[in-house]
Amino acid sequence: MIDDEFDARPDPALLAAATALLHDHLEGAVAAEPWVQVVEHDASIPRWYVRFGCEGRDAATIYFDLHQRSLHYEVYFLPAPPGDDHEPLYRALLGWNHAAYGARFSIGPDGDVYLTGRVLLEHLDRAELDRIIGSIYVLTERYFPTVVRLAYPRPAQ
Repeated sequence: MIDDEFDARPDPALLAAATALLHDHLEGAVAAEPWVQVVEHDASIPRWYVRFGCEGRDAATIYFDLHQRSLHYEVYFLPAPPGDDHEPLYRALLGWNHAAYGARFSIGPDGDVYLTGRVLLEHLDRAELDRIIGSIYVLTERYFPTVVRLAYPRPAQ
């Protein structure tokens, strides 16, 4: 298991290279894409926000959090569904995870639905960043309408 809390000796050069890559690529080439609404950076965390437009929802934001040895990323997908019968939704999410690449659906401690993932810094490059963004975009476009229908079913008429 990879856990940044247990890393005794982070590689400062690797962390500096990852920071430069995220800054240059996200705030440069990615921010220039027409489907990207905004890219922001909060150096105090350090976190980058990439907000993009979608067909099935107004927009989604990928949070990129840089850790000592890995880059974590997530999208807040949907609030916790009401009621007690979440089995159809959770079944669908688990089934989609089986074929997903680059990100996975998860249920946060708050019960909300997220898309999450992480990559080791030694595997991080421009192509990997683009793959992550593309995977999240595809998963959001493909599954958001279905997740909404499963989480908030219309009452029978």
